[in-house]
This record gives sequence, C-alpha cells and structure tokens, in this order.
Amino acid sequence: MVEAAAGAGVTRMITMGVDLERSRTAVSLAHRFDAVWAAVGHQPSEMAPFELEALEKLASDERVVAIGEVGLDFEQPGSPPREVQMERLGLLFELAVRRDLPVSVHNRGAAAEVAAAISEHGGLRGVMHYFALEWEWAERFLELGFYLSFAGLVTRPSRHGLRAVVKRCPSDRLLLETDSPYGNAHKRMGVPNRPAFLLDTAELVAELRSVSVEVLAAQESANASALFRRMK
Repeated sequence: MVEAAAGAGVTRMITMGVDLERSRTAVSLAHRFDAVWAAVGHQPSEMAPFELEALEKLASDERVVAIGEVGLDFEQPGSPPREVQMERLGLLFELAVRRDLPVSVHNRGAAAEVAAAISEHGGLRGVMHYFALEWEWAERFLELGFYLSFAGLVTRPSRHGLRAVVKRCPSDRLLLETDSPYGNAHKRMGVPNRPAFLLDTAELVAELRSVSVEVLAAQESANASALFRRMK
C-alpha cells in the first residue's frame, strides 16, 4: 500500500486511530514506514472502552501528528448516547490543546454541536474530516480557523453543492484524503479505497479549481505541513 501510494505521488500519509487498540496500531505503522504518520483518538460511534489516559500517553510519541479521529455522530445506529459523545469530545479537544496537536473531526448529523464544541476550546486547531456539507457550514468551520478535507465523495456527479464548496474553499485551507478503505471515487465504486487512489480526487479538485495537479500538490504539501506540524 505504501509503495503504491509513493508511486502515485502520495509521499506522506496519516493513518487514523479510532480507538486505543487501533491507535496503537497506527503508531506502530508510523514507526515502520517513513512515509506514514499517525493520529490517535476515539471515533464517536466506536463502542470500545474510552481510554483517555492511555491515548494521552500515546499522543506523546514523535510519530503522532494529530488527535483523531474524534467528533460526533448522531446518525450511526448503535453509537453511544449523545451526552456521552459530547463529554468525550470535550476531553479529547482538551487533550489536543494540551499536546498542541490538531484534531481530525468526524461529523455526522451534528454540525451545530461540533461547531459549538470547537468554539469552547480556545487554541484548538484542526480539520473537518471527509467534509460533505454545503457552503454555509463550510464558511462556519473556516471562520473557526479549521481546514476542510475532501475525499472521493466530491467525484460523484450528483454532488453539486459539495463541488461548489471545493471551488470556494481558500487554497490555504484545503486538504485531500481517501478515508481508506472508504471514501471511494465514483469510478472505483465497489473497490476498497487505498492511499494511491487519492489522485482520483486530486484530479477532479484541480479541474474544479482551474489549476494543474502540480499546483494543487504544492498547495496540499504546504497545508499539510502547516497543520500537522510534526510532519516537518
């Protein structure tokens, strides 16, 4: 996977933790591959034990560049209750501020609550992962100082509103991701996603923004380095 990504031009990757066990795996992979960095966190719909102290200890590792994936999910069946999710998110945001790390935020059906939580934590910085909302919310999260990250969803021909957001997003706040093995581009539906396929999204985003893939790549590299500072 790593070699194929590098061959496609994806030279640095961040693998996300969604609970303690998989956060540890992410850190292990980051130490194994120079091109891979790690994020540690607890995804809101995960039912595994919430291990804040262990996650904080893991966050001190030199290969950890973010706290993620964290956030709120009010639509996934079987997720923890809203009040539990919101309490955990506050604790994870506090962890990110203490460690001076950005957050990668998952939001499903909870944009207002996520925005409010961000506003309550001064010094918090990060990215709205797998952004899929209209410009009204894009503008709100940009005003809060956050980046917007786009995946293969934008390649779906029906996503006119999302494509409009891609066109309007400031160049210094735009990021791309795969969300592998999910987030497939339209032309790869039914195929497990992988980091090398980031180019599918990049090509369309470059076209929408009327720039070359090379120009977009330079912007992406600069933005990733600015947000995920340990990657430098």
